[in-house]
Amino acid sequence: MATYAASSPTAQYKQQSILTAPPGRLVVMLYDGCLRFLFQAAYAMREGDKTNSQDRMRRAEAIIDELTVTLDHERGGEVAARLQGIYAFCRRHLIEASLERNPAKIEEVSELLTELRDAWAEIADAPRPTA
Repeated sequence: MATYAASSPTAQYKQQSILTAPPGRLVVMLYDGCLRFLFQAAYAMREGDKTNSQDRMRRAEAIIDELTVTLDHERGGEVAARLQGIYAFCRRHLIEASLERNPAKIEEVSELLTELRDAWAEIADAPRPTA
């Protein structure tokens, strides 16, 4: 069985932090990655770099898809349903941004996801009640 070996101490640290992160922190990491790709996509779009813009958009969309499929509608109820609607809006907006070559639409999605990311970070960092 082949195993993945991180090539540098930094990569090893990053891999370990992902493997040991609690679920709330993993969600924050997903948002961070998505926001990074959206920033890069908007920058590439402004620079006329269609290839990099499309690549970064695909990566951001893949993260939004992951956030969508991991929603727990049974436990999350109305919150999960609302998040699903927000993620669907983000995907549609990114498709429009791509078709129109409009980086401002990417930034609108980034602003919305930044608010969600910050809320998740607050939740993830909140002290847990002891039983």
